[in-house]
Amino acid sequence: MSDAPTGKLQDRIAVITGASRGIGAATAKLFAAEGAHVILVARTQGGLEEIDDEIRGAGGTATLVPMDLTDYDKIDQMGATIYERFGKLDILIANAGLLGTMGPINHIDPKVWEQTLAVNVTANWRLIRSVDPLLRLSDAGRAIFMTSYAGQVHRAFWGIYATSKAALDMMVGTYAEEIKQTNVTANLFNPGKTRTSMRAEAYPGEDPETVKSPEFTAQQLVDLVLASCKLNGEFITAEETPE
Repeated sequence: MSDAPTGKLQDRIAVITGASRGIGAATAKLFAAEGAHVILVARTQGGLEEIDDEIRGAGGTATLVPMDLTDYDKIDQMGATIYERFGKLDILIANAGLLGTMGPINHIDPKVWEQTLAVNVTANWRLIRSVDPLLRLSDAGRAIFMTSYAGQVHRAFWGIYATSKAALDMMVGTYAEEIKQTNVTANLFNPGKTRTSMRAEAYPGEDPETVKSPEFTAQQLVDLVLASCKLNGEFITAEETPE
């Protein structure tokens, strides 16, 4: 898989959540290098500014949207602002997420439960509500939602994260069915074992060098957001090792 940009996303408008680090940051830099104007959403202003500096230093363009995704009114406002400025949205990468608490499901703090569902599920629903009209204004709207196998298997101590991903998978699959007759597609992307802070939190004893980089995972997203990609309602798993 080549690292060299080819301009595949020239003049596309892309929203990326969780864009200040990990897979989100890697995707932002790659999409910008491929010619997209990237709208970067994250809670941390400083983290966004660092990514913005890298993007602009490489000749790309970005718009920064520092916000907490549980501030749902701001998600609606973002949609309106994108329409006013760009008149459409071509790509949504819904990457932001929380791990929650690892432990017995009956011991999870209610605030942690509610916050994890708010970010992993409700915020993504609000994103769909906000940007679906904008994606329909694109010649080929493409929405990718980050998920995990955790939502498809029963494993002790993964209760809140698994529950949130199972709900996300059902929501996105339903949305995909509803947009079958449109120019928009929606898919789930499982990044697998990737070197991120969430991975380190879930597997504290793991050597991070034994799993793939966020950059390698991000490369696999490019072809999924092209107008030529007609996949819809799919659960797509990233390749595990660079070839």
